[in-house]
Amino acid sequence: MSVSREDIKKALGEMPVLELVELINELEEAWGVSAAAPVAVAAAAGGGEAAAAEEKDEFDVVLTGFGDNKVAVIKAVRAVTGLGLKEAKDAVEGAPTPVKEGVGKDEAEELKKTLEEAGATVELK
Repeated sequence: MSVSREDIKKALGEMPVLELVELINELEEAWGVSAAAPVAVAAAAGGGEAAAAEEKDEFDVVLTGFGDNKVAVIKAVRAVTGLGLKEAKDAVEGAPTPVKEGVGKDEAEELKKTLEEAGATVELK
C-alpha cells in the first residue's frame, strides 16, 4: 500500500515546526539537494568575491518577537517557510524560533528584511 501525497501533507501538518525543520534538513542531506540552491547560485554569480571573503557562510534566521502585528508576521513566516497556518502561528507564538537554518548570508539578510517589514524582530546567528 502506497502513501498518498495527501497523507504526507496531513502528517507534516501535524508535526511541530522544529521537528519539521529538522526533517527538511535531514532530507536535504540524504538526497543531496537544497531548497536554497537557486538563491545560492544567483548569489555566487553576483557576489562570489564577497561570499569568499566572509568567514561565516551559513546563518540561522531566528524570529525573536512578533511586535504589534502578529498576523502580518505569521503571513511572512508562511511565505518564507511554506508552513501551514497552524504551524506558522505556533512558530511565531513560540518565539524565539528558528525560521530557517544554515542559509547563505544573502538569503538570511533577505529573510530578515522580509520578516522585519512585517513587524517581527529577527536575529541572524
